[in-house]
Amino acid sequence: MSNSDSFIEEVSEEVRRDRLFALMKRYGWIAVLIVILLVGGAAYNEYRKASTQANAEATGDAMIAALKNDDPIKRAAALSAVEPSTAGAQAIALMLEAAEQVTNGEFDAAVAALKKVESNAELPLVYRQVAAFKLLAVQGESLSVEDRRAGYEALIAPGSALRLLAEEQLALIEIETGKPEAATKRLQTIASDAQATAGLRQRVSQLIVALGVTPEPTGAD
Repeated sequence: MSNSDSFIEEVSEEVRRDRLFALMKRYGWIAVLIVILLVGGAAYNEYRKASTQANAEATGDAMIAALKNDDPIKRAAALSAVEPSTAGAQAIALMLEAAEQVTNGEFDAAVAALKKVESNAELPLVYRQVAAFKLLAVQGESLSVEDRRAGYEALIAPGSALRLLAEEQLALIEIETGKPEAATKRLQTIASDAQATAGLRQRVSQLIVALGVTPEPTGAD
């Protein structure tokens, strides 16, 4: 390589270096800002996670403390005073409060609490279904047979977490309305369902026997 070529390369390198420094001087703040945003964003996410966990733990501790009261009236009052930080925690608190209100004979208050959960469209479907199921139980005989049947039928859609429990209640309605054969068929179907728990199978088997029928063997037997 000639001296002139070497000189030209050195000059070109210096020019490129000067341009790079000029660009860094002019736009370097953008890179610094990006780093700050990345670090700050990660720190905020960690803070948010820690804050969410702390709030959830505080809500859980408050609910446990409320349930430790021996007096059901005091339990209901303590649960009512809990201030959950999320809609899900609020739904759980309301359903626990409703259970205590039923124990105290405050059925209207329990119905009102459960309706708040059932009608909250922001909640996951399972919360609203549980509230609807409990509402049907609390209202009981104040509802007509047709209304109760319609309510439980709404809970037996595929994928519903309460499908089998709703089927059990429908079987009881069929017994109540003098349809033992339909009830037996429904109960046998529940007993043979792979998702039925041991406790549910035992209950429906006892009902089938009470109806004078021998339960069919299931895969769980």
